[in-house]
Amino acid sequence: TTSMIGRILAGAGVLTLAMGFTGIPRALATWAVEAGITPIALVLFLSLVYILLGWFLDGISIVVLTISVILPVVKAIGLDPLWFGVYLVLMVELAQITPPVGFNFFVLQSLSGEDLFRIARYSLPFMGVLLLMVALLVAFPGLATWLPRTMTGG
Repeated sequence: TTSMIGRILAGAGVLTLAMGFTGIPRALATWAVEAGITPIALVLFLSLVYILLGWFLDGISIVVLTISVILPVVKAIGLDPLWFGVYLVLMVELAQITPPVGFNFFVLQSLSGEDLFRIARYSLPFMGVLLLMVALLVAFPGLATWLPRTMTGG
């Protein structure tokens, strides 16, 4: 599995470079602004995308594959990149424990020997807490940015 993750990361790095050279992230950001996509619509769409990706990929692969394309759009729409980073961490972790095929389910099964359905059932409270945290983060963006802004004087 380590070599598989390494290959995914290497492929994601090449893909990131290729997209940078072709200008896809910049074009996508321009399109998002011209189409009038709201920050809430973008966040809802990205939430779905990250949960779907979590069914098939591990967390670092999700971040490496998507950040080079998504971050220019996030900035163009007007979302705070710091806020987005916190949101991204929460969404990737939520994606990793989302049934039916959350990546961490298989890790837990191999470590514990328990049935996947039992692991999925016991993960539901954690999913609920993560969903609540994401909802609070969307409703009150200052939760993610207050401490860093206070510490840096910004």
